[in-house]
Amino acid sequence: MNPTDPKPVAPAAPVAPKKAAVLLVDDEKPLLDVFAGALGPFFDITTATTAREADFILQKKTFKVVVADHLMPGGNGMNFLVRAREEFPHMQRVLVTGYMKPEMLLRSVNEAALFRYLLKPVSMAELIKVVQDAAKMYDASVAAAK
Repeated sequence: MNPTDPKPVAPAAPVAPKKAAVLLVDDEKPLLDVFAGALGPFFDITTATTAREADFILQKKTFKVVVADHLMPGGNGMNFLVRAREEFPHMQRVLVTGYMKPEMLLRSVNEAALFRYLLKPVSMAELIKVVQDAAKMYDASVAAAK
């Protein structure tokens, strides 16, 4: 082997694609844990049990999707999602609610520009699909803005 020959380069180890970051906000810790468990294999999950905690987390990390419960003590998820829309317009917003009043849902969709809303009880398959679709929508929104 000639000393001037280039050294063989080892093939790079395959790099797993980075998981999309998702923020889950719900005051019911057992439900938060179920949602996180279902979404964990597919996404980088961060959880918050209050809207205030979620506001703080949003200042520290970029998320593609936020899933928030509607009614929580100390601030409702709807108001939180409206604030999130104003500050992070590309982040996709999903509201989870036990309410079925059509006028409330329509107002929520419009004010927070929701990607979707999910009615409780939420099917884990539906939750995963909605969050996957929302993450794709985030990517498309960011690409369109460039």
